[in-house]
Amino acid sequence: MPIDYVASCKLPTPFGIFDMHGFQERENGKEHVVLSLGDVGSGEPVLARTHSECLTGDTLFSMRCDCGFQLEEALRSVAEAGRGVILYLRQEGRGIGLLNKIRAYDLQDQGADTVEANERLGFAADLRDYSICAPMLRHLGIQRIRLMTNNPRKVNALKNLGVDVVERVSIQVGRNPHNEHYLNTKAGKLGHWLATHQDDDIAE
Repeated sequence: MPIDYVASCKLPTPFGIFDMHGFQERENGKEHVVLSLGDVGSGEPVLARTHSECLTGDTLFSMRCDCGFQLEEALRSVAEAGRGVILYLRQEGRGIGLLNKIRAYDLQDQGADTVEANERLGFAADLRDYSICAPMLRHLGIQRIRLMTNNPRKVNALKNLGVDVVERVSIQVGRNPHNEHYLNTKAGKLGHWLATHQDDDIAE
């Protein structure tokens, strides 16, 4: 997918000082960012996460999902490693957008699971497009990654785009009573590599 590099700046966070790189899709103007730390262009495998935007989890501290917990864990992990990248993709609600995500949440409040809710709204369970990742990684000189994910589709999608995923790193955090059913559905219906019982990875 054609995507243009725009600019970079420093981004101080509680975890460390990252470099933030801005990119824009040519076709629709959608904006994405990559946070990088350390020398990521050396050719050695880079700890990486592709994280799709989740306003409710990343910003509003929602406990209905594990997104915010995963983003924080990814930032912490990269900072502890001293080297890595986080690709922050503007694909809210697994690609259906914020308002449709609210509609899907309403259906979940009525008993639907996360997959059924999307399907009742006329969407596939997951509409995310990872083709934007490959050119962003190439721009930063990244050849091989150690991908923080529980999602086999994400691993396969990146590999099919020519990204050399040398290792999958589990990122199971944030399980709580509000997202237990959601996580179990991701494991059961979407094939995510996730524990499916209460005792694993309970958020403090």
